[in-house]
Amino acid sequence: MADPESSRPIDTVNCDEKKLKYLEFVEVAAIYAVLCFSSLYEYAKENAGPLKPGVQTVEGTVKTVIGPVYEKFQDLPFQLLKFVDHKVDESLSELHRHVPFLVKQASNTALSVATEVKRAGLVDAARNITASAYSKYEPMAEEVYYKYEPVAEQYAVSAWRSLNRLPLVPQVAQIMVPTAAYWSEKYNQAVCFTAERGFPVAAHLPLIPTERIAKAFEEAEHVSPAGSTNAGAVELEH
Repeated sequence: MADPESSRPIDTVNCDEKKLKYLEFVEVAAIYAVLCFSSLYEYAKENAGPLKPGVQTVEGTVKTVIGPVYEKFQDLPFQLLKFVDHKVDESLSELHRHVPFLVKQASNTALSVATEVKRAGLVDAARNITASAYSKYEPMAEEVYYKYEPVAEQYAVSAWRSLNRLPLVPQVAQIMVPTAAYWSEKYNQAVCFTAERGFPVAAHLPLIPTERIAKAFEEAEHVSPAGSTNAGAVELEH
């Protein structure tokens, strides 16, 4: 007879693998929302009166159609959360490794700023510090952008392929994507307009690459599996 104690470490490991380290509150909020919706639905169904048989018939049909799809994709939301949670853990670990250096650097920077303000006055000091920070960190920001931007684009396209196979997602996207594209274009126009007028801050604001986003997601739809429904594909407008 197997010792019950021997199975406990395995159970503990499996339990830890299914837990989120940082985003558990998202999972709890989703469960709470589902429970609230279920309670409201049951209450409405019980008080439907003569419409109750019709509601039950529709409910049975929906369960028959949606059931297999739910069984197939029920773990996908948690896997996405698990992936994001893992990335957050990696980022925080890297941050904690640099914290002592950053604290020391912040102290030196604060002392330097105070000295500059005392010497040149507040307005001139702010202008000099802004120019110095921009010239110092712009190359670093560009290097990070060009290094990680293709990876982020690949993850976004992969996530879009998975979401686009879920029920109702293509229909919702057909409504939301044109709106997002419209406001992205308005934002780009506003940034360009203010930059042309000479506002210093606008010159450093990033533009949303609407054409590149549209091209990436259009390619993702073209290489989607043959079994997926082409009618659900959404083309970004810009």
